[in-house]
Amino acid sequence: MNKKSSHAESTSAEQEKIKTFNVDDLAVYPAHGVGRITAIEARVVGGESHDFYIMEILENAMKIMIPVWNVEQVGLRDVIEAEEIPKIYKIMQDRQLGVNEGQTWNRRYREYMEKLKTGSLYDVAIVYRDLSVLKFTKDLSFGERKLFDTAQILLVKELSTAKKTDEDTVLSEIESFFIEEDISDE
Repeated sequence: MNKKSSHAESTSAEQEKIKTFNVDDLAVYPAHGVGRITAIEARVVGGESHDFYIMEILENAMKIMIPVWNVEQVGLRDVIEAEEIPKIYKIMQDRQLGVNEGQTWNRRYREYMEKLKTGSLYDVAIVYRDLSVLKFTKDLSFGERKLFDTAQILLVKELSTAKKTDEDTVLSEIESFFIEEDISDE
């Protein structure tokens, strides 16, 4: 086998690994949430033609251009499968805080922000859980309240999409994990 054919085979193998999306597919963009691929367009950048997914975030209609070849690096992924939802709910019901309560709010903020940036709904669930539990023991800082709101929006949108149900139902479900705890603590 010569070098050229070996390189061609590894390049085609790499291309096969890249996740592809079609127009109208739902996908999750880290820290922004569920969006719909509205188009796939070729654009010239730096004198070279590249294909881009044009994605509209469902929550706020923001448009994002994602290079097709860069999907994995930016973390674009499919919406979780319905079978994964019980695992997400289990994370929220687990009362072991992932971050030390004694930490300063800005250190917690940085750690939670990193989790949200991963794009993993599991990490988003941890942030939501930790901040929900923390809110019962102390006032959240302004930054933590913003993170809490962001985590809640990301969770509710993706879970409702995966469950094919309305957002109010999902919000009631996840809030019930923490209301029950509050009542049982009294």
